[in-house]
Amino acid sequence: MLTERQEAVLDFVNGYQRQHGVPPSTREIARTFECSQPTALKHLQSLARKSQLDKLADGKWGFKAVQVQGHLFSAPVFGSIPAGFPAMQEQTPEETITIDPALFGVRSARKDYFWFLRVTGDSMTGAHILDGDLIALVRREPKPGDIIAALVDETTTTLKTFLKEKGRVLLRAANPRYADIFPSQLESQGVVVGVIRRQVA
Repeated sequence: MLTERQEAVLDFVNGYQRQHGVPPSTREIARTFECSQPTALKHLQSLARKSQLDKLADGKWGFKAVQVQGHLFSAPVFGSIPAGFPAMQEQTPEETITIDPALFGVRSARKDYFWFLRVTGDSMTGAHILDGDLIALVRREPKPGDIIAALVDETTTTLKTFLKEKGRVLLRAANPRYADIFPSQLESQGVVVGVIRRQVA
């Protein structure tokens, strides 16, 4: 998993290389992030070790041409997640979607970082997430107000808004028919960053 600074450096390299056709120099990265060139180089080397960047023929660290030209990414679609009452759910890959992750504000997509789940139920209709929709998720720590795919008490999964009130974590539906959930244990499996509607009106 990348640190916030590594994500920022990766996004900068990606955007710079798409705009200029070549990756930025360590000097340009150091100037942008107000750090020393050795620190910028350490960030690039860490990204390379995590298979996010390559050292190119000119000695710069960036994306190979095929990576820059191909904005599309094959994102896995896993089994459905209940947008209703929590349910025991075994998630298995169903299909893949070829899509540009930048549509969802995601620039450094990886299969363990960006994926989709199919929604069942109506508890999130107030957030414009309907039965049959596909939700795009990224793996990061949730912030209050984020909609998350939640593993509740190590046994059940559900799609709800993550909140903290009076120091207590809770999950809230976007439909008044459903009561708040106060989990004893909670694991965020992913944060929702977008929705694809597959329903036919």
